[in-house]
This record gives sequence, C-alpha cells and structure tokens, in this order.
Amino acid sequence: MANEDPDSPARIHKGRGAASNLAGRFVPYVSSRESDGWQTEEEPLERLLTEAIEEKAKTIISSNSSPDLPFSQSINAYRGCEHGCVYCYARPSHAYMDLSPGLDFESRIFFKPNAADLLEKALRKPSYRCSPIAMGTNTDPYQPLEKDKRITRQLLEVMQRFNQPVTIVTKSQLILRDLPILAEMAQDGLAQVAISVTTLDKELKRKLEPRTAGPAARLRTIEQFSRAGVPTAVLAAPMIPALNDCELEAILEASRNAGADHAAYILLRLPHEVAPLFRQWLAAHYPQRAEHVMSLVQQSRGGRDYRSDFAQRQTGTGVFAQLLRQRFRVAIGKLGLNRRELKLDCSRFRPPPQPGDQQSLF
Repeated sequence: MANEDPDSPARIHKGRGAASNLAGRFVPYVSSRESDGWQTEEEPLERLLTEAIEEKAKTIISSNSSPDLPFSQSINAYRGCEHGCVYCYARPSHAYMDLSPGLDFESRIFFKPNAADLLEKALRKPSYRCSPIAMGTNTDPYQPLEKDKRITRQLLEVMQRFNQPVTIVTKSQLILRDLPILAEMAQDGLAQVAISVTTLDKELKRKLEPRTAGPAARLRTIEQFSRAGVPTAVLAAPMIPALNDCELEAILEASRNAGADHAAYILLRLPHEVAPLFRQWLAAHYPQRAEHVMSLVQQSRGGRDYRSDFAQRQTGTGVFAQLLRQRFRVAIGKLGLNRRELKLDCSRFRPPPQPGDQQSLF
C-alpha cells in the first residue's frame, strides 16, 4: 500500500485503527488522493488482510537504561501489532523497515520463529546476569498471530526451565492459554502480569483498539489470574484527555474488584508519526471533540504534541497532567492498589543441564 500524505482524506477500514497508510518519516516522497470531478461516489474499500512475515532475528533480548522504566531487559516476539490501537507508541518502528506506521503496522506483522532458540543461547552465556525480562513493552505478545505461531509460549517454556523471571503486559485474553505455566512460575516468584484496561466503554474500545478483547473479557482475565495466585496489575493506559480520562477511577475500581493487586497509568504518548495518525483518527471518529482533545494534550506536553524526555514522557506536565496524577494517587489509596510491585526472584536462575555438560562433583 502506498505511503500517503497526512492531509489525504481519511477512510476507515473495518476492524482497523489507523485511518491511512501515513508515510514514515524516512520516506522521500508521498502520494495524495485528489478528485478529478468525474467520480461522484468513492470506490468501496477493499478488505485489508493481515500478512505474516517471517523474520530471522539475530538477537532476542533488548537492553535499556531508561530511568523511567522498571525493567532493563525486554523481548518482543513480533514487529507490528494486529490489535490496531491507534495510539500505539510502537507504530514509528515500522518506518525503519520502509513501511507505514499506519495501516502497514497493523496488517504487515513480522514474527521471529527462532526466538526461543535465541533466548536459550543468550541465557546459557557465561556473561549473562539474570534480571526480569519484560514482554509486551513494545507490541503485544498475545496479539492474534500468537494463537498459531506460539512464539510467546515457546519463550515462556524456556524461561520456566531456566527459572528466568518474567513480566508480561497485554490486553488480550489469549494469555489465559498460558495461565498454567505462569501460575507455576508465580509460585516461585518468577512471574507477574499486567492487563491493560483502556476503557469500560465497548463502543470506544471498538474504535480505539479494534481487534482487542473487550473490557469485560479483560476484567475476567484479571480475575482468573488473581484466583490462580499470579500477581496481577491493571494498567490504565493510555489516559486520553477529554476522551477516556473520566473513566480512570471506574477502571481502577472495576479492576480491583476483579482481583488486581496494584495499578499504574500512562498519559497518551504521540511520538513521531503517531501524532498525525491520532489526529486523523480524531477527525474521523470525534470531529467535534478533536480540537479540545489536542489542546489538552499540548497543554500536558509543553505546547507540543509530544515530548520524549524521561522526566515527563509517561505522565506529562501542566495542570491537566497534575490533576490526573492526583486523581490516580487518591484512587489507588482508597482502593488499596498502592502496594509496591513485588520483586521477582532472580536467585533461582539456573541453566538446566544439557548433553555433554560437565557434572558437578559436589
């Protein structure tokens, strides 16, 4: 699909989040649809199918030293995400592959079939130092493609054999497939799960996150993980000014009632191409509210659509951001969701023996 100008008329594909195939920031030219006056009716949009593309990765563990992140290691088994969340801050990564962060990001998905083998090799290196590995930090490890590819499941099986601690963030009920293995790991202090609940409004969810589980399904997922003894958080994210921020307290209360034991939130982030994509989405779905939403976003980002410095990228600045932060603190205090996240146990990490290993004499 051609890379489009951000000013091209937006047309909504059923079941997709982005309203266009906006050009990536590295593309030297773009195309734009213009009417010549002869055609009075627009041609119907073709159904946009998902293409799964195999990627042979060379490494699988990514490291970071960002001071605003609670992890130093992460794994992303997929590039792109079929969930189609229009606000996804991972969208700009598709530009590095000369693809659009728009519709390409949610319809051309790269998967890493050798991920589990790469992880095992990495964990066996003498230089490896155990710390929790985060999954779901960029794209969802339980997006629809995982049902067939089972890459996330294979990674979890490797981690369990090595007693490697893992944290997972997802908005998919597919994670329930792996509840048995995660419950076993949690008994040894090796697993934590966070379920992202963006809204309790099914209609807003359908527009904002078209191919994700509904609000009720996510709350049931929290409930089942909590009952199984897995430390389970709710991630109220992103909070979008004048769109879903009014639901913050309700999301936290519903999640606490389902069994969540702690909570976090993130203010809407609009890096690089995400900002014009989100503006297109607002114009298509909430035209009367679009100007007000973006005004509040910019008030919370120093007059811009986004600021990336570590001190404010998660929570923003300004009056609106301060009020949101205060509301969150008050709510989690009342609901008992302000307990600190449990530390996972890295002391159990042991590479399992393999054929040819020298056995210990003691």
